[in-house]
Amino acid sequence: MSDSVTFRVHRFKQGDAASHHDSFEFEPGPRSTVLDALTAIRRTQDPTLTLRHSCFHASCGTCGMKVNGREVLACVTNVRELGTGEVTVDPLDNAPLVSDLVVDMGPFFARLNAVERPLVRESELVPGAHTASGIPQPLRYEDCIECGICISACPIAATDPEYLGPAALAAADRVREEPRGGDVPFVLGLADDPHGAWRCHVAFECSEACPSNVDPAGHIMQLRRSLIGRRWRALLAQPVEAGR
Repeated sequence: MSDSVTFRVHRFKQGDAASHHDSFEFEPGPRSTVLDALTAIRRTQDPTLTLRHSCFHASCGTCGMKVNGREVLACVTNVRELGTGEVTVDPLDNAPLVSDLVVDMGPFFARLNAVERPLVRESELVPGAHTASGIPQPLRYEDCIECGICISACPIAATDPEYLGPAALAAADRVREEPRGGDVPFVLGLADDPHGAWRCHVAFECSEACPSNVDPAGHIMQLRRSLIGRRWRALLAQPVEAGR
């Protein structure tokens, strides 16, 4: 493999009739990531390239995209370790395309909000612990980093726009496990829907792709078991008719 790697980058601007790929040359170092390459391309070759990024260390989830057909976080995907002289970069699937590598995350966040699982909330202190000086209130961050990779990898999200989706269903199961004031019956009712937990085809692509090891598919299976138990309890609670 030569020192230079060709990047085929998805391009689309509002008003374009169709998307296409532009090719750029980039010479990666041994630790260069796909995000390093894309930011260098934007800085030195094409300032119109649009992409999302923030933390550069797999915490914010904003650089989720498809690299050589697989969903990844660009900031921790080493170019040399891909083992190819050509790297194709595309936006995530199953989300409205905004520009180049940027998709609209609004529908994704709306589904998370619907199941009432805040991703940033007040954190409980260990008994006897004290808040550090200058910090009014500690915050706890949930494991999901809101990257949307699970939605892109999900084959059901590709065919059912009403599907609640793996991230939201995993969040619903977390509400079931740890309500913290959440309306559990409401959330379980939302999940117990043809477009909810029962729509999943158990492909486990979401868990395979998740960069934070949330295991959305595992949570969906737990959620199904809970929903079946909920249905049985409701059935057993019904009064028995006389003579039967």
